[in-house]
Amino acid sequence: MDNLSGAKVHFISGLPRSGSTLLAGILLQNPRFQAGMSSPVGGLMNQLLESMSTNSEFAVFISEQQKRDILLGVFSAYYHQQLADNQVIFDTNRLWCSKLPLIRELFPQAKVICCVRNIAWVMDSFERLVRKNALDVSKMFGGRGESATVYSRTEALSGGNRIVGFAYNGLKEAFYSEDAEKLLLVDYELLTQNPKTVIDLIYQFVEEPPYEHDFNNVEYTAEEFDDFLRTAGLHTVKRKVEFIPRRTVLPPDLFERFSQLTFWGDNHGSNANVISVVDNNNKKQKRSKN
Repeated sequence: MDNLSGAKVHFISGLPRSGSTLLAGILLQNPRFQAGMSSPVGGLMNQLLESMSTNSEFAVFISEQQKRDILLGVFSAYYHQQLADNQVIFDTNRLWCSKLPLIRELFPQAKVICCVRNIAWVMDSFERLVRKNALDVSKMFGGRGESATVYSRTEALSGGNRIVGFAYNGLKEAFYSEDAEKLLLVDYELLTQNPKTVIDLIYQFVEEPPYEHDFNNVEYTAEEFDDFLRTAGLHTVKRKVEFIPRRTVLPPDLFERFSQLTFWGDNHGSNANVISVVDNNNKKQKRSKN
């Protein structure tokens, strides 16, 4: 990977409101690591792939190797400033789960950390943000029809091309794909209940030496991006990593409906790796899917 100065590349993907920003904030404490909220790299690569496809009259002039070099060039250019100081890059984007074949082509050794959470609590988290920002209308919704009630809001978010629905479909595609062994699914509750054990397992999965993280002083904000979406707090991480139980704000029928969508507890037909509870002492371990 000469055009990346020998840096290692991994990806963070999975479901929204499931700890990806928290995970990035934790990993950033390691001076060798570069991580953050969703980057534009995946979107840029998508646009380039479209431009280099048969939809363009110039596609005949671009070889497979040139396509590969152009895509790697985008990645290298975006992270150029960090490459001097960081040897491991974690690029975050929801679309990576739907791009495992592309990851295999460009970064054969890369792993994908997938943050997951009961979909009902994902919807609950979005709904709390909407209610917290009651004086604004979030750009996550397309007009009054979608933003009118909790029913229309959750229905909109769960659409196949929307923030929750797209991520969910991409995760499911990846989980049952031939490249599933590249995945490590990290449940939000386990990360917040026992961060040290979970982070240690992530280090093992990406084959990096252990690092002593401070789980009482995690910092990450993206106020400008959240303000642009008119959804303040969307990417704000609390300083202390902890799990805080709460009652849902969703009506019971909605909570029950979305709770039924969790599929990663069943390992049948997947080679993905999942961090799960395995004993009575609240230990967590990576479980390989066979």
